[in-house]
Amino acid sequence: MKFARFLMKNAALANVPKQIERFSRFSPSPLSMKQFLDFGTVNACEKTSFAFLRHELPVRLANTMREIAILPDPLLGTPSVQLVQSWYIQSLMDILEFQDKSSDDQIALSDFAEALIIIRNRHNNVVPTMAQGVTEYKEAFGVDPVTNQNVQYFLDRFYMSRISIRMLINQHTLLFDGSMNPAHPKHIGSIDPHCDVIEVVNDAFESAKMLCDQYYLASPQLLVKQANAKASEQPIHIVYVPSHLYHMLFELFKNSMRATVESHEDNPSLPPVEVNVVLGKEDLTIKVSDRGGGVPLRKIENLFSYMYSTAPTPVMEDNSRNAPLAGFGYGLPISRLYAQYFQGDLKLYSTEGYGTDAVIYLKALSSESVEKLPVFNKSAWKHYQINTEADDWCVPSSEPKNLAR
Repeated sequence: MKFARFLMKNAALANVPKQIERFSRFSPSPLSMKQFLDFGTVNACEKTSFAFLRHELPVRLANTMREIAILPDPLLGTPSVQLVQSWYIQSLMDILEFQDKSSDDQIALSDFAEALIIIRNRHNNVVPTMAQGVTEYKEAFGVDPVTNQNVQYFLDRFYMSRISIRMLINQHTLLFDGSMNPAHPKHIGSIDPHCDVIEVVNDAFESAKMLCDQYYLASPQLLVKQANAKASEQPIHIVYVPSHLYHMLFELFKNSMRATVESHEDNPSLPPVEVNVVLGKEDLTIKVSDRGGGVPLRKIENLFSYMYSTAPTPVMEDNSRNAPLAGFGYGLPISRLYAQYFQGDLKLYSTEGYGTDAVIYLKALSSESVEKLPVFNKSAWKHYQINTEADDWCVPSSEPKNLAR
């Protein structure tokens, strides 16, 4: 019996390249927040979700796996990237087992939900493991402009795809496997139809403040202002995934608090971290301002770079509430992806010698909050083939010239 299962597994494994080729020919189907919400509240049907996901998840996985396969050989060959690749192969195989199952088969629906939970848990450590692979590569080969550009391009797309896959899995399992969180009975899966933005701001700040107090025995206070341009007397609520917003704010507050405490260590008091939340007709904007000394302009983009960041310590990404105050160099780039996932953004504006403004932009309307998904095609493939040519602008030298003769 064991031998028969071994042969079946080997046959399925041998078929994986064909399945990757097959499903990567399809483009992912982006969903809007409104579609997620409407399906979960009006049309919630496990059979429909099953039929959609057993095709859509292989498409998203296969598109990602095609890009993993064309990474530079030295990076692809690192033990950590090999491990991540094996997780994706296994997850694809797990979902393909349901391609011929009937949506009327209740056992198949139950098994599918269980398989999704296994897949989600299997991929819990993808972010730090892939980061470790980048570290292994850097230690062996260093950093060059072409590789840096390619790794940045790949990881933004890779991690964005991961966010989207987890979103689909979470929606299905929370809606249909009977394990809805009793603490959030009004949530539609992981989506809060009336997400209280100020409440999430306060929650993220308190978690970051607790860490800051543990590390520095001090922390700045929070000042919050809000303006609802759509209905001035109403609190600010949007349709959103609170855990995504929490992730972004928690990261920004950690950075602001650390900078504030370290730049005012000789002062008797700490300036507060200020947050302005404004809801307009198109955008929800959250500005986090600190007086932590700021950073030079030339360093801003490096703060979002995977190759120049300090690699994360390999711990569960979902344990963010217990994360150290510093040392997780992927925090900002991943937070920016969370903002961009539903067509928003995250930008930093710094005044060196004074402080930094971090601005989160989100779509105010759920119909405009549409998934931003990578697709593997000729354009993506060509991106990896581009070589850096000579700059068509004069590049200043790092040292000033000695003009005295």
